[in-house]
Amino acid sequence: MADERAIADHWARGDVYAIIVRALERAGKSLATLTVDDLAPLDHFHARGFPATVELADHLPVKPGHDVLDIGCGLGGPARYFAQRFHCTVSGIDITEPFVEAARKLTALLRMEDRVKIQHGDGTRLPFPDHTFDGAYTQHVTMNVADRSRFFGEASRVLKAGAFFALTEHGQGVGGSAHYPVPWSEDGSGSYLIAPEETSRLLGAAGFTDIVVEETGSRYLEGYKRAMELAAAGTLPPLGVHLLLGETAPQKTRNAARNIEERRTRPISVICRKR
Repeated sequence: MADERAIADHWARGDVYAIIVRALERAGKSLATLTVDDLAPLDHFHARGFPATVELADHLPVKPGHDVLDIGCGLGGPARYFAQRFHCTVSGIDITEPFVEAARKLTALLRMEDRVKIQHGDGTRLPFPDHTFDGAYTQHVTMNVADRSRFFGEASRVLKAGAFFALTEHGQGVGGSAHYPVPWSEDGSGSYLIAPEETSRLLGAAGFTDIVVEETGSRYLEGYKRAMELAAAGTLPPLGVHLLLGETAPQKTRNAARNIEERRTRPISVICRKR
């Protein structure tokens, strides 16, 4: 539990919603007329942000009326995007309470409470009955998960037979230990990288099949370098995930890029289904 608390605190403390509201006001966005697109640059709080969510969604068999689970939902941006795009319902769960509070308030601002439900909880102890969901996804969460077997087992448990499961993560590369800080860890504590081959093995052991792994390092490296260029030029946008990464955001971005270049990390996307 201490490790879970430390990981939650790493991602956010205090009033995250207030930070977002101030950023929206500076960007000239009215809370009264806020849209999913207005929030997109900020509320997809994972590597590559909104483009990565769209890229993943393009490859998933989500149908209208499906019940989908977002494990590690962060600020709820992907959940709201999926609900709007696919006309489905999405349940989101996250261990970081300030994210959950902000996600609920943003969902209410967009009047999407009937389609998106966000709650506080742990992906290794999902508070849902067996065989509940038509699909699930998790974006750049597993780097902070020590017990991958339990995490994947819980995902399998709450999914219906044949349901899809997708994940994106930075896997362990062959170039040695990662340089820190990175977005998911300041100093290596709470970071649990494993090789993509091990991810595939553990998914299979948890009851998943048709496991397709795609190497995505080049796209992530391009995204990190673009962010570095904007930061160096002082032209980072008024809305962006950098606002929540803290004072070490530039160093985290540089190290994330360096780790890929030196083959210390291997970003991947995985899509599979429950047997």
